[in-house]
Amino acid sequence: MTQLLTLTSPEFNDGQLVDASYQSDRDNQSPTLSWTHVPADTQSFAIAVHDPDAPTGGAGWWHWMVINLPADLRSLPRNAGAEGGAQLPSGAQHLPNDLGILGYGGFYPPAGAPAHRYIFTLYALDTDHIDLPERATTSRVGFIINSHTIAKADITIYYGR
Repeated sequence: MTQLLTLTSPEFNDGQLVDASYQSDRDNQSPTLSWTHVPADTQSFAIAVHDPDAPTGGAGWWHWMVINLPADLRSLPRNAGAEGGAQLPSGAQHLPNDLGILGYGGFYPPAGAPAHRYIFTLYALDTDHIDLPERATTSRVGFIINSHTIAKADITIYYGR
């Protein structure tokens, strides 16, 4: 029996309420992520972090998106999402998050609102490189990533101020 692609972090578990260290005006570092049970035909990976509960009229908030992660990669260290991409493997590419930053943007839900969901999604892709049109929006990138997805795994965590 084939096991499904699995995404984990030593920093939190799926469904966990996390502390303020993940807030954007605190550490603001992407967490350590690891994955297993990768499909044999995977040619690259993408990772996205989305807050579907952000008060944006339904679009949510994109905290991080990275593409062109090599197929033999099985983890990213803490702060791999540092702006500028120096912590990423060669060839990987940050895309602008909803703050307009090329890197990871930590959590900052409205004070007093119920805890927001933060969904970390790993995509196993059937292509070794995604070329994007200039000024591609996160919606367009999401469409392109999904058109190449052969498997995906996610972790949902919660945070509120």
